Amino acid sequence: MSTPFEELGLRAWADPDEIRRAYRALVKQCHPDLIRDPVRKREAEQRMIRLNLAYEEALRLATPRQQAAYIRELPKEEAVTLAERMLQKGKPESALRQLMRAESRDAGWHYTHGRALMALERFHEAHEAFRSAVRMEPDNNEYRGGALEAALAEKKEKTVAGRMKKLIRGWRK
Repeated sequence: MSTPFEELGLRAWADPDEIRRAYRALVKQCHPDLIRDPVRKREAEQRMIRLNLAYEEALRLATPRQQAAYIRELPKEEAVTLAERMLQKGKPESALRQLMRAESRDAGWHYTHGRALMALERFHEAHEAFRSAVRMEPDNNEYRGGALEAALAEKKEKTVAGRMKKLIRGWRK
């Protein structure tokens, strides 16, 4: 029995946009209305049923808590590498999902976690993540720089101008 992600030809950490794109592409390939032969048409109908069920289940599993229960843990190096790729693509939520799959956590994990939180503008949590990295490797200036940047962003967010900016951003969403 295949997973919903395998049925759609995706990896288990696919985000909802990737799930939708894969589903639409597969539906275009095997839609029963495109087939005249009765035997092949029945096969296509069964395939469509499997695709629809897989699509619904994959979207349900695309939330972080559901995925954590469903997806196997990864070695921390692999989880951090995947998270870095997601950050490069501008997908900090996906980066956090990948980090949550790590078997263990080291300073590099905490630093990447802080970067993802900074991208989401969750400055207080990012500061805590960077501080954890600094506690593990006190001589690493990159980790210290991240902690300083998060602390300054957190402080700036508490000003009147920072609160107004956050309020305006909230209205736009």
